[in-house]
Amino acid sequence: LVLAGRPILAAAGAAGEAGLDSACRSIDPIEAYLNCRKIASAQFAGRLTGHEGYTAAAEWAASVFAGWGLSPAGDGGGYLQAYPSPYTVVDSARMALRIAASGEEGVKAVTDTILAAGVDFMPQLFTDSGSRDAGLVFAGWGICAPQLGWDDYAGIDAAGRFVVCFRGTPGDGTEFEPYDEHRKRMETAREKGAAGLLYIYPEPIANPNGDRLEGFMPAIISEKTADLILAERGTDCRSLKKELADSDIPVSFPLNSTISYSVAARHFPAGTGYNVAAFVEGSSPEHRGECVVVGGHLDHCGLHMGMLFAGANDNASGSATVMAIARAFSELAVKPKRPVVFVLFGGEEKGLEGSRHFAGSLPRGIERVDGMFNFDMTGEGEGVSCGYTPDPPELYDALKEADGGLGVLRRTWKIEHVGVRSSDFAPFFLNGASCAAFFSNGPHLHYHMTGDTIHRINPEILADTARLGFLAAYKWADR
Repeated sequence: LVLAGRPILAAAGAAGEAGLDSACRSIDPIEAYLNCRKIASAQFAGRLTGHEGYTAAAEWAASVFAGWGLSPAGDGGGYLQAYPSPYTVVDSARMALRIAASGEEGVKAVTDTILAAGVDFMPQLFTDSGSRDAGLVFAGWGICAPQLGWDDYAGIDAAGRFVVCFRGTPGDGTEFEPYDEHRKRMETAREKGAAGLLYIYPEPIANPNGDRLEGFMPAIISEKTADLILAERGTDCRSLKKELADSDIPVSFPLNSTISYSVAARHFPAGTGYNVAAFVEGSSPEHRGECVVVGGHLDHCGLHMGMLFAGANDNASGSATVMAIARAFSELAVKPKRPVVFVLFGGEEKGLEGSRHFAGSLPRGIERVDGMFNFDMTGEGEGVSCGYTPDPPELYDALKEADGGLGVLRRTWKIEHVGVRSSDFAPFFLNGASCAAFFSNGPHLHYHMTGDTIHRINPEILADTARLGFLAAYKWADR
């Protein structure tokens, strides 16, 4: 197979007779780009799972799958698979700091600073409504695990205050991994009586991955904002984080500064999320009960405080890539041995909701997932990065063979463990499936910010990633 002067299927063999060359040629960068643009458009309001904007996006994608003649793999003979997905919309937020500078004789100056939403701070998108004036405490990593010899709350009183902390864990092992999950950190702070938790990030980002806790108002503040607060201690974020990372004991302390924080948010506990699922039949009766899943998440962070989080790269791009692969499979005259199921997952941004649900509620007739190919943030850059499970080794062979004539695979790594920061392949990995996780090589600018728009998407990398995924998924499904 040759595309634009390049051979892209190094060893088609008999598989070439199945129309791989024609199907691979059909993957069009402009069509993928237009689908990405559609998904990231304001029409779908940032695709917050549960919200009507996400539901409209899911219904649109289902109609496209139907138009391509793909078979439905959702509930009741349709393309949508429903599951519960509570969500919150933040209408407004205001934050002000009363910054205290201390000297040898105690506090000597106070400065009031109004912070800008989306620049200096961002409410966590699962916050409760409310208005609080409260003090601050710094609590390291925000972890309370005395059984592991670590307690960031020892020696400080968080009751009625906002807890300021970094995201991360002590050391480089995995024993603290469960404590790095957003929900765990929020629950810990609330159990300590905190009014809310303020993560320190380089820049504030949108994050819907958590549960609404009554009366609890978490947010993210920028490092620049945190430096204003930490100046009273004669330190800054960079120095403090290094001290914490290098220390074998917690670094926690009270602060003199205070915060005034108010939020107006609407919570919808009865929200419904949807996976969009379609498939092509396998050609071998022997493998009818197992499938290969080709998936990526359709959702993003929504529309809050008048700010649209379009999520063009994360993950309209991955969704458009999955759709391009699905269309290529639909055009094959001879299908691979195993069924291939195409899934646009909901709720990835809220903690892999959709993929967890799908992995536990497979379509009728499918007993297990034999392989899972995931596509997440495939729109920025000029090459592909891919993680893969090393056992069996034939999966890596399939990836390399698929890339033989493409030459777009820039970096690979082995997936041997999934933690709290994984993508939608994680539930399938935990169920024993072979997995490959595809990303473009970035630099993935404006992650979870309003700047993640269609203007950052490269149509050619969408198509090249789809070609690589199509060829590798076919080879894996047909072995």
